[in-house]
Amino acid sequence: MKKQFLALTALVLTAGVAFAQAPDTLAKIKEGGSVNLGVRDSSGLAFTLGGGKYVGFHTEMAERIVGDISKQLGKPLSINYQVITSQNRIPLIQNGTIDFECGSTTNNKARQKDVDFAYTTYVEEVRIATKAGSGIKSIKDLNGKTVATTTGTTSVQTLRKNERASGIDFKEVMGKDHADSFLLLELGRADAFVMDGSILAANIAKAKNPKDFAIVGEVLSVEPIACMLPKGDTKLKKAIDDSIVRQIKDGSLAKLYDKWFMQPIPPNNVTLNMPLSESTKAAWANPNDKPMEDYAVK
Repeated sequence: MKKQFLALTALVLTAGVAFAQAPDTLAKIKEGGSVNLGVRDSSGLAFTLGGGKYVGFHTEMAERIVGDISKQLGKPLSINYQVITSQNRIPLIQNGTIDFECGSTTNNKARQKDVDFAYTTYVEEVRIATKAGSGIKSIKDLNGKTVATTTGTTSVQTLRKNERASGIDFKEVMGKDHADSFLLLELGRADAFVMDGSILAANIAKAKNPKDFAIVGEVLSVEPIACMLPKGDTKLKKAIDDSIVRQIKDGSLAKLYDKWFMQPIPPNNVTLNMPLSESTKAAWANPNDKPMEDYAVK
């Protein structure tokens, strides 16, 4: 009986510690009156126009999420924009520097061990960007070439997986961020840039001569993109998910998508012309936080 009592006591204490350690970001936000929002500066879903101005489909969606959280908490909230990179985004979530981020993060099983994800709001297709007239039309044409991608992204693993599967050999060069990776292509230091299609399209749109570049080849990977938040923060996840569902149901998310992917966007007023994909439509029709392993290239 004594052993059973001790075991039960240990279980209760363990559960108490786990409960005490569960993050409550909403309480912190309410007390401080502001949200520390992680944003990207050169993604297709979130980017900067300079001068502290952050825009894009996911950035504006995140601002609407903050607006809904403000209503839920019953007080006005300011937003502190924190630029993140592919390398530091998870540590900054874990140490509380940012409350949540809505950039271009892929939801996968490995990351789910460290952080939580909101409902998927964009389903990405990894593609190849190259200079127009390069002769590169598929993954097999990268044999013997120099290929750029961005450090800390799932595209690194996708690239290596396809390299092994296709029996080809190429040199990898890594950009510290997406703008740096595209610059490698632009300057001729790389023959191709492999990354999310929206990121490729956005960087091409911002180039001095967008017509000098093309997105080519087969889809290399299908990946759900979602806002990322602290592991175990169920209250914050529900608040973000509820806002996303609200934006889907009232049609505002679809209008936001049209604004950023089907209409001229800054800084060069170029239209990305990327209609809403069937995969993204399906994710909106049945909101979920499934990881990329549950998706397959069709």
